[in-house]
Amino acid sequence: MEFSELIKTATVESVLLSCAGLPAVKGTLCITSHHLLLSSCPGGDAQPGTVELWLLIRNVDAVEKRLTSSSGTITLRCKDLKVLQLEIPGMEECLNIASSIEALSSVDSVMMMYPFFYRPQSLKLEEGWHLFPLEQYFQQIASQVSLEGRDPAAPPPPPPPPPPPPATASPWVKAARSPPSRGVPPVPPGSHCPPSVTPQAMLRSSQPLTGPNRKRCREDEMLLGMVLDEGERGFIIDTRSAQAAKQARMTGGGTEPKSSYPQWRRLHRPLERGRPLQESFIKLVEACNDTSINMDRWLSRLESCRWLSHVKAALSTACLAAQCMDREEASVLVGRGADGTDTTRLVTALAQVILDPSCRTLVGFQGLLEREWIEAGHPFHLRCARSAYSHARLKQEAPLFLLFLDCVWQLSRQFPFSLEFSEHLLLTLFDNAYASAYGTFLCNNEKERCLCKVKESTHSLWAWLNQPGEKKKYLNPLYSPNALVIWPSVEPQSIQLWQGLFFRWIRSSQYLDEAWAEIQRLVQGNDSPVKESAENRLSRSLSDPAARTENER
Repeated sequence: MEFSELIKTATVESVLLSCAGLPAVKGTLCITSHHLLLSSCPGGDAQPGTVELWLLIRNVDAVEKRLTSSSGTITLRCKDLKVLQLEIPGMEECLNIASSIEALSSVDSVMMMYPFFYRPQSLKLEEGWHLFPLEQYFQQIASQVSLEGRDPAAPPPPPPPPPPPPATASPWVKAARSPPSRGVPPVPPGSHCPPSVTPQAMLRSSQPLTGPNRKRCREDEMLLGMVLDEGERGFIIDTRSAQAAKQARMTGGGTEPKSSYPQWRRLHRPLERGRPLQESFIKLVEACNDTSINMDRWLSRLESCRWLSHVKAALSTACLAAQCMDREEASVLVGRGADGTDTTRLVTALAQVILDPSCRTLVGFQGLLEREWIEAGHPFHLRCARSAYSHARLKQEAPLFLLFLDCVWQLSRQFPFSLEFSEHLLLTLFDNAYASAYGTFLCNNEKERCLCKVKESTHSLWAWLNQPGEKKKYLNPLYSPNALVIWPSVEPQSIQLWQGLFFRWIRSSQYLDEAWAEIQRLVQGNDSPVKESAENRLSRSLSDPAARTENER
């Protein structure tokens, strides 16, 4: 397939572009293989006043058209929630432009997407792809475990050997990777080591395939038994309701029989996924875009969409997992029905941000995303195929990654000094998960990325973000390293709508941006007393009790 076959009209003159909060622009509209370009030159070629729009066509979520006898209007609803309107002279040209955009935005072949054609001069293809090797992370965990209780005067132990390849793994490990046990075996997202305490393990897996006959898997029982020493206990946090777990037995799933896992206690904390979560996202965006409703109607629609309830539930479950490890000094297995690629990693990734200070740094957070979401196989291509505006209702869509980013934003709002990165990073991650010039979020798993040669043929988003000139844009100017566990408030009054995302294109953020720029100038350009003054002013401006600083807690 050639892109030229999908473009019915490549150029149209005198197109009027309108966008909420910005003045209308009139110019020449061009369609390329991957971009929609609009160029306006009111002062002539190369004169001041030139305005250009570059829209990645993959970012278009829905195309709506309205025709008259001599012209037409196309409304483009984008995956980053932006809404653009194009007034095009000529009915035929309008139909051709709309048809071309629809066809180009729906190309499903991964290797035809823009990251395989994007070649910025400042980056090399190999940069950024090997910043967070998974083997090194597991070796760090093994070293951390081996150092617990060691005599400080003793010589350091030798580095642990790398994990054995599958061909040399022991038979019971191989069996635990396959049915009739879990579709995704218990894998360690991380460990948490309170002072003078044996490290606890946090594991993640899909549901055990016990079925109606309550099948057992000795290898799985042995695997989980090895996590705990004699007399220790662990918690299985099931992100389904007890009723849903019971019903799953009829289709081959189910729960672990208590008698086979005597040291593990099961806790049910149901979290929505799939279609209900996608519908909640759609309803919230619709409510945010409706500027004609009154206060009572707005509050009613905000409640009925239940998005904030999903945020609260995710944070509550992550706090439960963190408390089991930090307060109860117990290991945790987070499990869920189906394939275990969604809510399990949502909980474990959030728990790590709460527990581990290194995950709250810019580089550490990137590493967390790489190992927990990307390398661990979150199906971005399926989950982020469409956003909130699409008229197609695909079964696999679900904004789980957006929900995770929203929860991290809640943490950053309640603990404004403990996260090294700013809201700008979270917004950038949201945009790139749905439509990107980089290959980081392409495909559904590592196998697909290998088959498509993503790492050999596209640029890494991490390489771009970590350039000195770019990196400073994503840093929190008020960051102060905090080695403590951060415990967010999950009271309903403490969970707020992420206005920086959902109102980003609806109302101007000029004054807020200016305020943050001034804070950054004061913090970076002066000494600590000025920084303290800036922090105090910001703290006083946060009237919500849930937004108190760590010291005030």
